[in-house]
Amino acid sequence: MVLEIRRYDPGDEGAVVRLWQLCGLVVPWNDPHRDIARKLADGAEGFLVGILDGAIVAVVMAGYDGHRGWINYLAVHPDQRLQGFGRQMMGAAEAVLRAMGCAKINLQVRSTNAEAVGFYERIGFAADAVVSLGKRLTPDGDPLGRSR
Repeated sequence: MVLEIRRYDPGDEGAVVRLWQLCGLVVPWNDPHRDIARKLADGAEGFLVGILDGAIVAVVMAGYDGHRGWINYLAVHPDQRLQGFGRQMMGAAEAVLRAMGCAKINLQVRSTNAEAVGFYERIGFAADAVVSLGKRLTPDGDPLGRSR
């Protein structure tokens, strides 16, 4: 089966957040609505949704910082997995990044998510010899630094 893949539209927000929640991608320290707002403020070129029978069943958020491309929030509805939709979404994201001049893609996967690691390895990704470090600049993902 082939998905209809298109750029995210603001009317997709509810369905996208529900899909991320269903796939276990939403964590308490990242508000998905704020993540969407930040992505849209940066540009929606790499924010893609996959449509099947009129419903969003897949999503990926790709970005390019001028040095590396980044993949975030790849999700495929659990009932639609193992049909190649993850590969199709990643292929579309890679095409967007290539068109922007991107030479290498990075992504991060939670160390407990062996299924996702296996998927990315099957489509050509490999572990880099790096340590991933992070620093939160705003509490609970609030872009203005407000506490809740």
